[in-house]
Amino acid sequence: MRILLLGKDGQIGWELQRTLQPLGEVIALGRDACDLARPADVRNAVRTAAPDLVVNAAAYTAVDKAESEPELAFAINADAVALLAEESRRIGAALVHYSTDYVFDGNKPVPYVETDPVNPLSVYGRSKLAGEQAIAASGVPHLVLRTSWVYALRGRNFLLTILRLAQEKPELRVVNDQHGVPNWAASLADATAKILLRAVDRAHVVTALGEDGGIFHLTCRGVSTWHAFADAIIKAMHGVGKVPLVPVLPIRTEEFPTLAKRPANSVLDGGSLARVWTVTLPDWTSALAACVASAGSIAKTDLGPSSTRTRAS
Repeated sequence: MRILLLGKDGQIGWELQRTLQPLGEVIALGRDACDLARPADVRNAVRTAAPDLVVNAAAYTAVDKAESEPELAFAINADAVALLAEESRRIGAALVHYSTDYVFDGNKPVPYVETDPVNPLSVYGRSKLAGEQAIAASGVPHLVLRTSWVYALRGRNFLLTILRLAQEKPELRVVNDQHGVPNWAASLADATAKILLRAVDRAHVVTALGEDGGIFHLTCRGVSTWHAFADAIIKAMHGVGKVPLVPVLPIRTEEFPTLAKRPANSVLDGGSLARVWTVTLPDWTSALAACVASAGSIAKTDLGPSSTRTRAS
């Protein structure tokens, strides 16, 4: 199988370069070769690669910044995704695309399933929802994989920000009234590859995703808050000598205002993925432990920049 992977330098895309290799030839492109803000790049990438499968791990993810530049957020997360779907369908390829828990408003008291009504609270969430809808309307065989709270040992994310702040501040203050599930990028990439292997076992990937594709929630098991996640990060990384054991204090959302409104509950139910594709992810605490175990070679001075987009102060 010939696979075109977009967003190779992102958190999930970086890991997908590894996990997709057993499936066939992987043509991995970063923003320098395919900028989703430029329609010509999107068309040229698909037409030149002529793949059987397109995996889009690229996105506009600056949740708060999107409030002041909605045109760019929609250009990347919606318009480019619509074009990817159109080009993939035109050449007879299937499409895998990642979406977000932020398509929901957070008012549901229990985990969200794929068929729950969507109601995004932010420009980012609305742009990602528009991308989902464009894929569904295109008729391309597809998987839209919604996930949440993605972290890795590279890039810009909550885990790296917490590690940086732990070296800069005597204590951390992190919101404790937003519930969700942290997801290690490596776990997401591993699960994506397992789904696609199941598809290949059943039929050609285009046929399999045409028959059993659609939207699925791709998430680790369990539930957390940003505070609990931060506390777990500090304790685990302190255990391997990466950060001091600073206290993590719980605060309310209104004590840490952000430009974009976040859902109070964005826990995703992964049951449909387990039933249809027999793929389950580990508990989020186990995934974090595996991530920490892989951090042995990372220096304290290489823990990533602080980010105003996270939920800590």
